Amino acid sequence: MNDSRRAQVLRAIVEDFVATNEPVGSKAIVQRHTLGVSPATIRNDMAQLEHEGYIAQPHTSAGRIPTDLGYRMFVDCIDEFKPLTGAERSAIFQLIDGEVDLDGMLDRTVRVLSGLTHQVALIQYPTVSRARIKHVEIVGLGPGRILVVLITDAGQVEQKSIITPTPVDDDAVRGLRDQINAEFAGRKLSQVLGSAPGAEAAATPDPAEPGALDDSGLQQVRAAVVDLVAATREERIIMAGTANLARSGREFGEKMGPILEAFEEQVVLLKLLTSMAEDQEEISVRIGRENTHESLSSTSVVAAEYGHEAGSSARLAVLGPTRMDYPTTISAVRAVAKYVSSILDRG
Repeated sequence: MNDSRRAQVLRAIVEDFVATNEPVGSKAIVQRHTLGVSPATIRNDMAQLEHEGYIAQPHTSAGRIPTDLGYRMFVDCIDEFKPLTGAERSAIFQLIDGEVDLDGMLDRTVRVLSGLTHQVALIQYPTVSRARIKHVEIVGLGPGRILVVLITDAGQVEQKSIITPTPVDDDAVRGLRDQINAEFAGRKLSQVLGSAPGAEAAATPDPAEPGALDDSGLQQVRAAVVDLVAATREERIIMAGTANLARSGREFGEKMGPILEAFEEQVVLLKLLTSMAEDQEEISVRIGRENTHESLSSTSVVAAEYGHEAGSSARLAVLGPTRMDYPTTISAVRAVAKYVSSILDRG
């Protein structure tokens, strides 16, 4: 579409439809936008836009609404974005930066992003490529039961309770903690998964000593650490704001059910975010049927990468109806991604 005025008409239709959720007519465009032409000229432009597939007429004698192609042209032509207010930036920083562990930070991040955009917010757990084990805490929970807690330098925390073959006293727990940290602390997660743990093992406690853990129990703890490392690399998604879909229920209609099912089957969303990472763009936008999964064909998704410089790689996103305030949503996604990345980089 080369005609600059038709591009202005398309932009006016998108902006008005997003604001009102009502088909847009030529008279409304003339009244709300300073294009310097008559309604008849606007109608001619609209007829051409409809012929080219950028807008559609939902029913006879109605105004026009954007199609997926029209939204795509609108998004591709955005040359400036509404900056976040000082209050919004402050809220992002205070809520996200207040958490010391990764789980808490990601949970607060999706809440903030959903609040800013009034849509569903998603965040993918980072795949940490350079993270190391910071510490392994071992806590006695009673006779024959201990808790193994893995903490990485990226802020991830995983824990697992195990039953030991024999009761373990407090002194043995402290000794076990020291030994396990001597083996694992400082090692890259990829190294732990790629090699047999315990290669640098210290001397195994004497199983004859009362309250000590025998060799099979020690191997059990080592295996638990490896399991926890593997858990940090599992693909997971945190979501917030699904209730916002109810506010857009009229737009989704019968497609609401399949969308909710896609939320329950997180593999659909994981595949979507993974495919969006292939776009190689700072901000990736998928509109309507650009989402290959049929259940998401009535939605738009705006996603951005976070954590790359910190050795992590994942994406956060906003999902909502195609009738979305794209400039504001893109600004929010970009800002939140930068805040999360800066926090991970410091960590």
